[in-house]
Amino acid sequence: MSTDYQVAREALGARLREIRLSAPGGRLTGAQLAEKHGWNKSKVSRLENGKQTPTPDDLRVWVDACGQPATYDELLAKLRGFESHIRSWRRQLSAGHRPVQDVHNEAQANAAVLRAWESSWIVGILQTPDYARAVLTRFAELHKSPRDTEEAVRSRMKRQELLYNGGRRYHIILWEPVLRALICPPSVLAMQLDRLMGVIGMDTVELGIVPLSASLKIPPGVGFWIYDDRQVVTETWHAELWLDDASSVETYLRIWKTLQESAVYGADAHNVINAARRALASR
Repeated sequence: MSTDYQVAREALGARLREIRLSAPGGRLTGAQLAEKHGWNKSKVSRLENGKQTPTPDDLRVWVDACGQPATYDELLAKLRGFESHIRSWRRQLSAGHRPVQDVHNEAQANAAVLRAWESSWIVGILQTPDYARAVLTRFAELHKSPRDTEEAVRSRMKRQELLYNGGRRYHIILWEPVLRALICPPSVLAMQLDRLMGVIGMDTVELGIVPLSASLKIPPGVGFWIYDDRQVVTETWHAELWLDDASSVETYLRIWKTLQESAVYGADAHNVINAARRALASR
């Protein structure tokens, strides 16, 4: 969890404590607040000390119990402020995977220059439907989220229309192990590799591959997207980070450009993909 996120959560907790201690009907103890709403006694302490992120419902219960409902909008704005940067998968996927795909569709549609680095799987904008289905199914199993896989696949495929609309340029770099990772059936991966070879030469996509034999100036790290050199989106196992502060964006741009120095393009990239395709066929 980022330091900025934790600081913001602690500040929200401190504000919750202020509201509890200044209840119009008299000071309300944490135990009284918990008992009144059937909470575990430790929940009040965790919220006030920034150890737990409140839900909007938690905030509503809190301000009503403390007799200060007018403070709800203020608290909700604070919560939305830091959650806009770190979006937990638990919350994002509570309604399924389709809404998350729609958010990314909009973000990419609003950008003109998009840079991506991926070290774990083929990026969504270049996935085949079967590959996308395999990846989304794996994540639904991991997060125990609602199974709206087909709707999510359709939304992800709709994003690919952006490749053909013009006015947009994708600069994508993949690490070679991505081409060989069997996170889907071999037949699906074979079709996916064929798709990648067909992307090379498109005027809207610059696809680079970092071979395993390449010298790396920095470790591969996790994948990320950069939109118009103003916003970064990256994923962890528990959350998705949307960063727009200048320092973070500058750091990710340096990372991307450093990794790009190890990438091959054009015919050389085609050869790396084709080698993975041949290796798959020989299994």
